[in-house]
Amino acid sequence: MACYLGIDIGTRESKGVLVDHRGKILAMEVIGHDVDNPRPGWFSQDADTIWWGDFCRLSHWLMASAQVSESEIGCVGLSALGCDCVPVDKEGKAIFDAILYGIDSRSQDEIEWVLKKYGEDAERVFGHTPCSSDVAPKIMWFKNHHPDIWEKAYKFLTASSYLCGRLTGNYVLDPYLAEDFLPLYDLKEGRINSEGCREFCRPDQLADLLPATAIAGTVTETAARDTGLRVGTPVLTGTGDSGAEAISSGVCQPGDMMIQLGSTGYMIYLSDHQIEEPRLWPGTFILPGTYGICAGTNMAGALTQWMRDQWYRDINNENESPFHRMEMEASEVPAGSEGLICLPYFAGERTPVNDPKARGVFFGLETRHTRGHMVRAGIEGICYTIRNNVELMKAHGLPMRRIFAVGGGTKNALWLQCLADILEQEVCVPAVSFGAAYGDALMAALAGGTFADWNELSTKIQVKKTYIPNSENFSLYRKQGKIFNKFYEATKDYMHQLS
Repeated sequence: MACYLGIDIGTRESKGVLVDHRGKILAMEVIGHDVDNPRPGWFSQDADTIWWGDFCRLSHWLMASAQVSESEIGCVGLSALGCDCVPVDKEGKAIFDAILYGIDSRSQDEIEWVLKKYGEDAERVFGHTPCSSDVAPKIMWFKNHHPDIWEKAYKFLTASSYLCGRLTGNYVLDPYLAEDFLPLYDLKEGRINSEGCREFCRPDQLADLLPATAIAGTVTETAARDTGLRVGTPVLTGTGDSGAEAISSGVCQPGDMMIQLGSTGYMIYLSDHQIEEPRLWPGTFILPGTYGICAGTNMAGALTQWMRDQWYRDINNENESPFHRMEMEASEVPAGSEGLICLPYFAGERTPVNDPKARGVFFGLETRHTRGHMVRAGIEGICYTIRNNVELMKAHGLPMRRIFAVGGGTKNALWLQCLADILEQEVCVPAVSFGAAYGDALMAALAGGTFADWNELSTKIQVKKTYIPNSENFSLYRKQGKIFNKFYEATKDYMHQLS
C-alpha cells in the first residue's frame, strides 16, 4: 500500500509527517532553524539552506524512520510560510535571501507609493488595504533597491512555489496564496494579470496558477538525489502553512474557524460566501466552492519566546523548561493581570489595524507587578488582537460554529483558557496537533485516492480537548478589551514618531 509524505516549512521550524493509506501517522519529525533579522523590521531566510535543506533532511529521515522505501511514496504534499518573496534562477535556486511574510516591513515605502498610485482604488485592486503581507511591494523593493537582482530573477516565488519548483521544475502557485500577490494575478480568470504586473515585474517572472491539491509535476532526477524520493513521484502544488494547518485541524465546513498560535497568529474562517472587508483578507480557500476569511497578528509565540529570553534566563535545568515556569507563574496571576495591559505590537501589526509602525507597550505597571503579570498580560494582549478580528467577522454576519486552536501555543493551557474567556466561546484542540505537515500528508492521500472526498478526510480528525469559557471573566475582559483598543488609538501617532 502507498504511503504519503507531508512536509511544512515554518518560520522557526520545519515539520514532516509520513502517513499510511488509512491516514495513520507512521513517522514525524521536527527540525528547528533561525530567522535573520539584519535590520529593524527586516526578517529573512536563506531559502536554499533552510527551506530546501530542511525538506531534504526531513524526507530522508521520515522514510528511514518508518522503514519505507522511496517506491512506496504515492504522493508528496507540501506547505510553507506564506506571502514571502524569493527571486530564483532558472534552476530554481535563490539568488537573494527570501523576504518573509507580513513581519517584514522593509517595503513600507513601496506600500506608501502603492497607496498614492492607486488612491481610493487601492483596496479594490489589492483586495484589502495594502500592507506588509502583500508580495507586489516586496517585488518592487527589489526593483528599487537591487535592480540587478530584479532584472536577473527568472521567477519571484513564495516558499511553497519555491519548494514545488525545486522538486518538479514546474513553477506554480495555488489561488489561496495568490490573494497575497494581487494585482499580479486575475483570480477570476485564473491567470497572470499582465496589466497588473506593469509597475512591479514582468509577467514571465511569476508562477502559473494551479489548485493546491492538483498534481503539479513529478520528482526530477536532481530532486531525487537530494531528497531520496523516487524519480516520477507525484507532487502537489502545495499551499501556505496556515491553509494546510486549517485542513489538519478539521476546518472543512462553513462556520469553522482555525486560530493558529505559531510564531505569529493566523486565523482562517471558512465561509460559503465572500465578504468585502479591507481590514481583513477575504479570498478563496483550498476546498472547492469555499472562501477563507483570513486575518493575522504579527506576535504570538514570538512574543512568549521574547519574554522567555528576557526574563527567564535563570531557568536552565533539566527538570523544568522556561516555558513551563512562565505558564505556572502567569497562572498564579488573576484574570486581567491586575490592571496591566500589553499591546503586543512588537513587530508592527497586521489585521485589523494594519499598521507596520505600531509598537509594543506595557501599560499600567506598578511595583506589585511581577514577570508573571507581564507574561499573562502579554498572552491576554494577543487574545485581544484575535478577538478584534473575530468581532469584525461577526459584524459581517459570519457565525462562529466551531473554533479550533492549533500550533505551538496549544501546549499552554493558560493561553487557551484566556482565549476561550476573551472570545466567550469554546475552543477545541485537535487530537493530532502536529500542524500543517499532517494536513499536507492528508491532502496527498486525498490526491492519491485514499479518501473519497473532503468529508471522508475530515472524519479522520478528532478533538483532544475543549476549553470551556469562564463566564465570571467576561465582564472584566470586555472592559479591558475596550481600554486595549482605545490605548492603541491614543498612542499610535507617538508609535509612528518613534518608528
